[in-house]
Amino acid sequence: MKLSSRDDRPTQFLRQEQAPPIKPIKLDKKRKKGWQRQLRYIYLRVIRSNSSPKSIARGLAAGVFSGMFPFFGLQTIIALVLAFVLRGNKLVAAIATWISNPITYIPLYMFNFYLGKWLLGGNKAVPFSPMDIGSWNELGSLGGMVLGSLLLGCLVSGTIAGVISYFVGVWLFRRVRKAHYRQRHNAYYELP
Repeated sequence: MKLSSRDDRPTQFLRQEQAPPIKPIKLDKKRKKGWQRQLRYIYLRVIRSNSSPKSIARGLAAGVFSGMFPFFGLQTIIALVLAFVLRGNKLVAAIATWISNPITYIPLYMFNFYLGKWLLGGNKAVPFSPMDIGSWNELGSLGGMVLGSLLLGCLVSGTIAGVISYFVGVWLFRRVRKAHYRQRHNAYYELP
């Protein structure tokens, strides 16, 4: 053990130089970039996956189709089952169900209800007044009429939106894959 020259105390007990103060971490900047980082991770995971653009587009179509239905909590499960049956990308299917989110619930389901009502030929106003309902049976039939109109509208709009999203998805994912490949290929050959 080495002794100090000052007062013959071991050096391990001497006071050391003070370290510079630590700079505070800016949490707001990190928090703001957190969701952007998460979205970028999901984007890169889809782009770098071994799935073909058609498989990714089938997953997109399955997710959009199931996202049109008002089965909250079951939309993702329905999308995953459809993606499995159609051999689509399951990650994209789960993400695409967010076409119906808390911001779009009311306009989307009102549109689907009126579409289903129009397809069923029911131009009559649906009586929602409690005074017009005389029994539980009338209330049940009213619920069936509203639910039937909504589900028919969801089925039709979901099918149309699913088919459109499939073709747009194939086109879009092919372009993105080509651009991603070109960027990686050019970066490889531009190295000094």
